Amino acid sequence: MPAKNPQALDFLLSRRSRPAKTLRAPAPDRATLETLLTAAARSPDHGKLEPWRFVVLQGAALSRMAEAAAAHGAAAGFDPDTTEKGRKQFADSPLCVAVIEAPKPSLKIPAIEQTYSAGAVCLALLNAALASGWGANWLSGWVAHDRGFVESALGLDPQERVAGYLHIGTETSTPPERPRPDLVAITTWVSE
Repeated sequence: MPAKNPQALDFLLSRRSRPAKTLRAPAPDRATLETLLTAAARSPDHGKLEPWRFVVLQGAALSRMAEAAAAHGAAAGFDPDTTEKGRKQFADSPLCVAVIEAPKPSLKIPAIEQTYSAGAVCLALLNAALASGWGANWLSGWVAHDRGFVESALGLDPQERVAGYLHIGTETSTPPERPRPDLVAITTWVSE
């Protein structure tokens, strides 16, 4: 039986994402980020397929992504506010890790389980960053789901998808607590 880890449980019971727009430099250095990525890569992965990969965006790459989002949104005729929201996601970020769902052919492991694994990686990276004292947020939006954008800006293959953009940096303000789910309303107990 695993040893109890009350500190880890306390963290999970009180964890709170930090709004990406409040994150600033400094961001984790490469060695620190590699530790966080290592923690994320320990996520459940039925069949050991590793149906995900990481793209680390920093410095000029974030500026390039912001410019690409502005150009793509304008060319696609998106509402200016929508375009700007996508642009700012990169322009304001001190560090962004794109978690890419990269499904592998498998007769045993359904595609949906590979999608779940990519989502688990996003949550694990988010929690690893928060547990290490960084501010972090998991975002998506049109810049994650627009095929033209992700293929041109990130070079994704047709079968790949952005599972999430994890923005990591130094928080500039502590967010207020928000309402949490009503456990009674969302839980069914079955004993027979």
